[in-house]
Amino acid sequence: MRYAILGDIHSNLEALEAVLADIAKARVDALYCVGDIVGYAADPGKCIARLKEINCPTVAGNHDYGVVEKTSVEYFNPDARDAVLWTRKNLSDQDKKHLAGLPLVLDCEHFTLAHGTLHSPDSFDYILTIYDAHLSFQTLQRSICFLGHSHVPITFFNDNPISYMIEPEINLDGTDKVLVNVGSVGQPRDQDKRAAWALYDVEKRRVWIRRVEYDVEAAARKILEAGLPQMNAERLSLGR
Repeated sequence: MRYAILGDIHSNLEALEAVLADIAKARVDALYCVGDIVGYAADPGKCIARLKEINCPTVAGNHDYGVVEKTSVEYFNPDARDAVLWTRKNLSDQDKKHLAGLPLVLDCEHFTLAHGTLHSPDSFDYILTIYDAHLSFQTLQRSICFLGHSHVPITFFNDNPISYMIEPEINLDGTDKVLVNVGSVGQPRDQDKRAAWALYDVEKRRVWIRRVEYDVEAAARKILEAGLPQMNAERLSLGR
């Protein structure tokens, strides 16, 4: 089996379409999303529709739940909060119902999905340190969990001691559990502006973080034309 895992789309339709085109070339068996379909950019409804069209199971991100008031946006930075409030006004009731129904965790045959952490998914915390990873490893029942939220692709291994890597090809042999952050489709923050997604080959026990060029200028222009915060547009070209 070959799976595509994507996330942190953040209403960036240009990036999403570029990633889906790359996924089509990779000949995967199924697609999954680690959340944050909406937020920051200007095409929330179209991104939701696109994932529904391809029947992509998705877990909830903090922006998804923030839009439907299932989590507080008080801790969001001002640009993120403004985008959430804009999205609330520009989504249909049907789209809001879809976001509200997304689960926090999804257990699949070969992996688990969550947005931020597995040990406390409703808190939408980040896995940035060895200790953060340790807490989620304590909860993980499968051999691999795919995550998002930080927009930075990084993999933690449940070795003794726990180790991590940022290389794009991940060998799963020799470790019993891994946490893989798949990076971001719509707003990368690892100083690489290209959209990111993960390809998981179960038989080969390999994960590859793939990068895809997309029309950054078009996505940024839409953000500005919609009256969303200027920083949401500027950071796309910076990859941060």
